Amino acid sequence: MATKDELYYKALDLLKNLISNPSISREEVKAADLIESVISSEGITSYRKGNNVWAISPQYNLSHPTILLNSHIDTVKPVAGWKKEPFMPVIEDGRLYGLGSNDAGASVVSLLSAFLYLIKTDQKYNLIFLASAEEEVSGKNGIESILPELPVIDFAIVGEPTDMAPAIAEKGLIVLDCSVYGTSGHAARNEGENAIYKALPIISALRDFSFPKISENLGSIKISVTQIQAGTQHNVIPDRCDFVVDIRTNDHYTNKEVVDILKKQIPCDITPRSLRLNSSRIELSHPFVQRAIIAGKQPFGSPTLSDQALMPFPSVKIGPGDSARSHTADEYIKLDEIREAIELYISLLDRLTLK
Repeated sequence: MATKDELYYKALDLLKNLISNPSISREEVKAADLIESVISSEGITSYRKGNNVWAISPQYNLSHPTILLNSHIDTVKPVAGWKKEPFMPVIEDGRLYGLGSNDAGASVVSLLSAFLYLIKTDQKYNLIFLASAEEEVSGKNGIESILPELPVIDFAIVGEPTDMAPAIAEKGLIVLDCSVYGTSGHAARNEGENAIYKALPIISALRDFSFPKISENLGSIKISVTQIQAGTQHNVIPDRCDFVVDIRTNDHYTNKEVVDILKKQIPCDITPRSLRLNSSRIELSHPFVQRAIIAGKQPFGSPTLSDQALMPFPSVKIGPGDSARSHTADEYIKLDEIREAIELYISLLDRLTLK
């Protein structure tokens, strides 16, 4: 069995290779190839669908519960402002720089290391490792397409940068396309009904609207109007005003409930793009969460979205790095964070009892 030092150095090498091979969402072929190659080199059967790669512990036992270890191999496009080369891994002052190093390459390689270590030990659960695609775009060819292919999952660990603190709740997401209608006319005359002016009090009502149920871990539902479009030219009164609303839901409401409430209260056409990205939570008493608390990690509620939203089973979001570094120029992960993650994942999972 590999030592934890050996696991760390192999994880670091793999992360460098992942950075060197761009894996923008929906373009993760090379990253998936790398993960597949590493799993195969360990003598373990790997499975693949599209750019998603997974492996199941060789000692799979139908009488045992199953734990999923998941993180994503895709990245956003590099933002403006990079002073370093986003696809060239560079180590400086104990930090590894490169696109996807923090979000979520370090989680991918650390979870894979824990998987490779734990499947060679005697545990009362089955393990599945899944490196999934299209997380950054909530794509339907990512984890959502793979879950039906897997055995029944009892619990999942989702690798995202949380400084290895367990996110026991996560906000969901709804994007609404809204429209307000008026009547066109010539701007020089007192004609028409301006759809922009009709939209203003509606936008104000959305800004001020509050849902009564406040989550202990996630707080209130957050509503933000983020885009607006109206008019065809300067001298025509606009007969339509369209705007987009970003809603971050809490664990007291389903996305459908939120939309139904807004449709009754807000006088405009409201069309949700999707209702599939619901909020999630896990009980503080869950044995994995309790182990993390004993290890000195403080549970929290996460405002950011992950593939956790698509999991219909208990899950915890936990991984190395800092969410504030995600999607930023000169993204990095601290080398010590990778080492800690491997050791802590193993420690939290070793001899864990779910049932």
